[in-house]
Amino acid sequence: GDGAGWGAGVGGIGVGGGGASLRLLLHHPAENGFTPLEHPAPRLLPHIDRTVLPSLGGFGKHQKQLVVLTWIPALFIGFSQFSDYFLLAQPNGTCLQPLTNDSNWTAGSPPVTGGAPAWQLAGNGTEGGYGEGGGGMPCACKEWKLELQTGLSQNVVTKWNLVCDSAWKVHIAKFSLLVGSIFGYLVMGVMADWFGRHPVLILSVLFMLVFGLSVAFSVNVTMFSTLRFFEGFCLAGLALSLYVLRIELCLPSWRFSMTMVASFLMVGGQLLMPGVAALCRNWPGRDDWQVLQIVIISPFVLMLPYVWLFPESLRWLLATQHYRRSKAMMLRIARKNQVNLNTEPRGVLTELEQELHKRPQPTCIVKMMSTRNLWKNIVVLCVNSLTGYGIHHCFARSMMDPEAQPTALCHADYYTMAGIAVATCLAVCPAVGLMGRRGGLLTFMIITALASLLQLGLLNLIGKYSLLLRDTLNRKFSVAFSIIGMFSSHAVSTLSIFFCAEITPTVIRGGGLGLVLASAGFGMLTAPIMELHNQKGYFLHHVIFACCTLLCIICLLLLPEPRGQPLPESLADGESFTRQTLLHPGEQHLLLTDGDYARVHDTPLHLTTTGVALNKT
Repeated sequence: GDGAGWGAGVGGIGVGGGGASLRLLLHHPAENGFTPLEHPAPRLLPHIDRTVLPSLGGFGKHQKQLVVLTWIPALFIGFSQFSDYFLLAQPNGTCLQPLTNDSNWTAGSPPVTGGAPAWQLAGNGTEGGYGEGGGGMPCACKEWKLELQTGLSQNVVTKWNLVCDSAWKVHIAKFSLLVGSIFGYLVMGVMADWFGRHPVLILSVLFMLVFGLSVAFSVNVTMFSTLRFFEGFCLAGLALSLYVLRIELCLPSWRFSMTMVASFLMVGGQLLMPGVAALCRNWPGRDDWQVLQIVIISPFVLMLPYVWLFPESLRWLLATQHYRRSKAMMLRIARKNQVNLNTEPRGVLTELEQELHKRPQPTCIVKMMSTRNLWKNIVVLCVNSLTGYGIHHCFARSMMDPEAQPTALCHADYYTMAGIAVATCLAVCPAVGLMGRRGGLLTFMIITALASLLQLGLLNLIGKYSLLLRDTLNRKFSVAFSIIGMFSSHAVSTLSIFFCAEITPTVIRGGGLGLVLASAGFGMLTAPIMELHNQKGYFLHHVIFACCTLLCIICLLLLPEPRGQPLPESLADGESFTRQTLLHPGEQHLLLTDGDYARVHDTPLHLTTTGVALNKT
């Protein structure tokens, strides 16, 4: 039988039993997970970075033009993501008409109890403590005089007097954009994997224009918050689809540099936003905040021609077996890159002709649960992005002087954060070039953890044993550690998102990236939550995220290094993308050396490829 033939063949090899036994082994059908040593010619279509794209001209003129088209909206996305700093900025308040005739209250000044105003802004210029939330101070005023210090003369807060008992509505409005973005990343990521990147991009642009412009015509804060939710939803779909398309257009050596250019443009939008707000001040016929909302949404009209200019991702078409559409796309790319596919020696087009009969097979992110390595990698990156964005707010809050006037710090703090973002982008490029993705991410996470622990521990120690230095040295160290922490945590967040895009297979890249971006949204959501509670529990909030950084440092060692590697296309590719040692290239095969448990990660195909199975026999 088959067992006897297998034994005879192996025995023949063991005793040098001649060519007949060797031929029996080589031509024996696969059994018990054993793969024959003679393989058919390898397929070309699954190896997009190594065969398909080089046969189409590599990173040619066509791809470069499309990457530039993904850069242009990055500036507009930066405007929308930072619009809350101006549309919902907290103003200075003066009580003009109190509700009682208390002799301590005078017109033109806020009612005073114990030398404190009836309501005041928090140090970051974006939150307030009102009524009982403001330390028990009374908030009894019939008419307020509200003045903004953010470039606008009127915004949503001043338009509908969202102070005192109505102050909670400001936080709901802040929640709405972030919560909409979280849902958008999750839903649009799945849609991008199932229907393609191009439909998600176009739908996001269309509905972004509809909901974004509708926000400017809101008649109350409820309508404003509801429309901002849908604006955030569409903004998330737009940002995610552009990010995925940009990654999938590039060869391995171009991926990181092309992504960082887009990051610089988004930071540029953050830097230009105060100037745009100043230009929208005192327009006749419209409130300032309405003009600003229209100005930051209108440029998305330039993306409407993307319906015809921007094609579907060829990588996604091939990975999901849309071979008929892939053929037309490859011919178009070859023509624009001036490549003749008929004389192409690899025979990619010939192989594609043989696969045209296959039906498309899109994949959903839920299939990730059937894997072992892939889901672990994505979960680790989700925790990293959540920690990076969450602890970033802790550092930003620690950097602000609690004794300074809140509104006086607004522009300084805004430009400080923008400057730190620019410095982060400049530092991440050489760091990743020297240490790789995993080494760079691990380094910045260690810096974040050290800055957090020193700020929490060392500063309290200085204040305890040196009362004279508590007010000066403590403050200087706090600002220094906060700047370092904001710098490194921003780098952690940026690299976590890029890391996920590189190690997630094409068939579920949208869903995997959506999970990581949604986790980042949850991290950013902690900021308005802390504001809503008037910074109560802020220290514990920082301690929890500091502990998360230590956990992330350990988990990062489990990730693979994707630098210079082709993007995984199928779930099998993503599952086989295993971790490598930090000091030596190559795969670290075994975590254990003895016992059967040590071979739990070695599949029959992997053993055959490395020659282990044959040696053991």
